[in-house]
Amino acid sequence: MTLRAQASRLPSTVWALGFVSLFMDASSELIHSLLPLFLSVSLGASTDAIGLIEGTADGIAQIGKLFSGALSDRLGSRKPWILAGYGFSALTKPLFPLANGVLLVAGARFLDRAGKGLRDSPRDALLADATPADARGAAYGLRQGLDTVGAIVGPLSASGLMLLYAGNIRATLWWSVLPAVLCVLTLAVFVREPARRKPLKAQPRPGFRGLKELPFAFWIATAVAAALTLARFSDAFLILRGHSLGLSLAEAPIIMVTMNVVYALTSYPAGALSDRIGRRGLLAAGAVALIGADIALGLTDGNALLWIGVGLWGLHMGLTQGLLSALVADAAPVALRGTAFGIFFAISGTALLLASAGAGALWDIFSPGTPFFVGAVLAAASLLLLPAVARAQQA
Repeated sequence: MTLRAQASRLPSTVWALGFVSLFMDASSELIHSLLPLFLSVSLGASTDAIGLIEGTADGIAQIGKLFSGALSDRLGSRKPWILAGYGFSALTKPLFPLANGVLLVAGARFLDRAGKGLRDSPRDALLADATPADARGAAYGLRQGLDTVGAIVGPLSASGLMLLYAGNIRATLWWSVLPAVLCVLTLAVFVREPARRKPLKAQPRPGFRGLKELPFAFWIATAVAAALTLARFSDAFLILRGHSLGLSLAEAPIIMVTMNVVYALTSYPAGALSDRIGRRGLLAAGAVALIGADIALGLTDGNALLWIGVGLWGLHMGLTQGLLSALVADAAPVALRGTAFGIFFAISGTALLLASAGAGALWDIFSPGTPFFVGAVLAAASLLLLPAVARAQQA
């Protein structure tokens, strides 16, 4: 079956959620592509502080996902949580251009990520609810791919607007409000939840009391995700790496564009291919791509290695992120899907907090290349977990 034919089999809700993600990511990445430089250049924040802010923000998001997923299982409904999360994030967008200090920017970032925490676990559980089992890789890959198109549009818009406004970051950040509003409208009108599910009285029990029902395959998928996340700290360090090598404020967002073009182009094909041949081999290829990216970004002095590293980073993301979500959906019982995604995201978020804070410290204490070399070692170590993925799926 061709990729186009597989895409045509996907429910309309999958496509709608993909465009919801596209609009919100365009908004968020417009901000995110400029935020490290806004903090460091305009507000005087240290690299260590930026790493702590980014890690804490992502940690808040992942921990929030833990509770929203469990509650969506218990109450038998996903869309209200998804709508509340995207709506809350949309409301925070004006706070960024209005901020006049590091604390206010950090507060806006934390509130924005709290909205992400409300929506992501129920959203990914809804994708599994609405999609046939033999198309889950394609569904998660498509949503991730459209999400990443938004991550291309955001930084491209940031670069163009920075040129238009002669480097005025605040004026550029105001444009993040428009796609955020489109996101909420698309979600409210076009996303339809399958017939209301009632919490099951028999085991597995919805919520945290059913944790013992989560199978070994779920825990292995979560362990692989955590290991890869420790090796892959916040994308903000890609922007800072480019800026440290001489890229201007207007040029730096092109790093995120390059990374996300590769990410978007590979997410859906990787997900669809994993439905046919399995997920383990593609995850291994993703880990190898991350090792290559880290080595290139650690060694670069501003030549082609910078762009090779950024491209390989995007390839790693395309080969791993949708597949890891599909592994969770494959393993989790229907009544515990939200809970399973919540735990998966919470553990990954904790790893991201540790990785980003550690990367900032390594950057300040040693050199800009050091976090990437350490990441390469951790990515190589994550390969040791992959044989257990196949064993768990066969169990």
